[in-house]
Amino acid sequence: MPTQIYDAVIVGSGATGGWAAKELCEKGMKVLLLEAGRKLDPSKDFTEHVWPYELRYEGLRRSQELARQQPIQRRCYACDEYSGHFFVKDTENPYTTAEGKPFSWIRGRHVGGRTLMWGRQSYRLSNYDLKAASHDGFGMDWPISYEELAPYYDKVEEYIGVSGSYEKLPQLPDGKFLPPMNFTCGERLLKKAVDKMPGRRMTIGRVAMLTRDHNGRPKCHYCGHCERGCTTASYFSSPSSTIPAAMASRNLTLEPHSVVHKVLVDENGKPKGVEVVDELTGQTREAFGKVVILCASTLESTRIMLNSASRRHPNGLANNSGVLGHYLVDHIYDVTVMGILPNLAGKPKQWEDARNNGIYIPRYRNLGAREKDFIRGYGYQGGSGRGMFPAHARLMPGFGRDFKKIVRENWPMPVALYGFGEMLPRYENFVEIDKNRVDRWGIPVLRITCEHSDNERAMVRQIVADAQEMLQAAGAEIVQVNDKAAEPGLGIHELGTCRMGDDPQRSVLNKFNQAHDLKNLFVMDGGAFVSQGCQNPTLTMMALTVRACEYLVEEYKRGNL
Repeated sequence: MPTQIYDAVIVGSGATGGWAAKELCEKGMKVLLLEAGRKLDPSKDFTEHVWPYELRYEGLRRSQELARQQPIQRRCYACDEYSGHFFVKDTENPYTTAEGKPFSWIRGRHVGGRTLMWGRQSYRLSNYDLKAASHDGFGMDWPISYEELAPYYDKVEEYIGVSGSYEKLPQLPDGKFLPPMNFTCGERLLKKAVDKMPGRRMTIGRVAMLTRDHNGRPKCHYCGHCERGCTTASYFSSPSSTIPAAMASRNLTLEPHSVVHKVLVDENGKPKGVEVVDELTGQTREAFGKVVILCASTLESTRIMLNSASRRHPNGLANNSGVLGHYLVDHIYDVTVMGILPNLAGKPKQWEDARNNGIYIPRYRNLGAREKDFIRGYGYQGGSGRGMFPAHARLMPGFGRDFKKIVRENWPMPVALYGFGEMLPRYENFVEIDKNRVDRWGIPVLRITCEHSDNERAMVRQIVADAQEMLQAAGAEIVQVNDKAAEPGLGIHELGTCRMGDDPQRSVLNKFNQAHDLKNLFVMDGGAFVSQGCQNPTLTMMALTVRACEYLVEEYKRGNL
């Protein structure tokens, strides 16, 4: 039987891999989509409607299995007994870090990747982000502007469905929105206070969850546990949206259980496919394509390229610049101020934990005059509302009927702000191959060196001060402050390491996500980011992918790849 050579081989089936498959298949290309893990069965694997008493450990993160097999993954709020099977086993997927510089790499290996677990917050970058270096002199501008990217944001939002409200803010461009979700009473108080402050605005979160039926998918029914799966496909994930569209074209071949080790090259050093290790058997095979597209996630795609070192590519694939693996960033995360709103305390009239969305306060620092202590900026997510679980009960006195009564009638109204700040892209934050360690499949693992700088530490101090100011202006009593940013990685917004740019000596990819050194190699995930902004990045990754695929198809037709 002759070896099949596909028009394109895509590695990774998450947010960008699904979009790449959809775009190329609908344009008539024959595509092989490789996924390292299994294909999930929503009827068995999704647990959004399962009650705690139905689980062995009542859904807690401290279960014995999680502690033993997933010591890193369980640091993510979404990795518990309900959804731990969406996350990798750290015992099978190790990596190493530089001494004194911890990094938590949160991963999912299954068809759809982290689109099953992500928070679906969907914000556009602006020219404040894409041209940040021109504004403050640090780093390098993106090789594209917001005006170039806007039509692709439009296309992605119109297809996946993003609910939100229009604000007309230059630092947070509006999109193509479904009707917004509603604020809670506590959030209305907060918005009233925030909007009075110069330059600040509070809006409802822009989120890839449907508030009305859209593209054959039903609107959200507000069960409140999106990280556990969505049997109605009311949130965006690639298995419920882009991959079925690619399948409908009859041009897609999907192969799960396919762990990609490296990119294969011909005698001229040109990519011709990938080497694949079967996840279940450990057997090795080869898959061939005229174009190779890496969508395996920021660090995994870079790991594949570094592991693809050969005589013709001694420093890793497409690394003539020497910057492959460098400029790693993750958002400042877990900087939190929490309070209670005394005037809204009392017996709850409704539960407010079913809306899996919150509020958003866009960046307002360093848009005009420069702050003296730091460059770039931050935004806030958060919200207010009572949940069904009475966490405050342990602080209440009493016993029996009287105790139950005081718990019900003195229910506090919590309110919280969580800062998300930009981490500067610095050469000294990087990944490399650790040749002394391999994963379960015998593939050399990454060694990660990453830490925050003085700029991030100064930003954290202002994030906390501003959050306290806004909550107190809303009448809140501050009850908890966390002024220590989580270690990099826990924001799960790792970006960079394979950045795009106009200069091949300072970047790996061109402005169409195509390798400068190898015209038939594309990287369409977060690795391509030049800088980060403070917005959640997945929407931008998808828009870049659609733009790159448009270019790829035209170049393929011309015979340039």
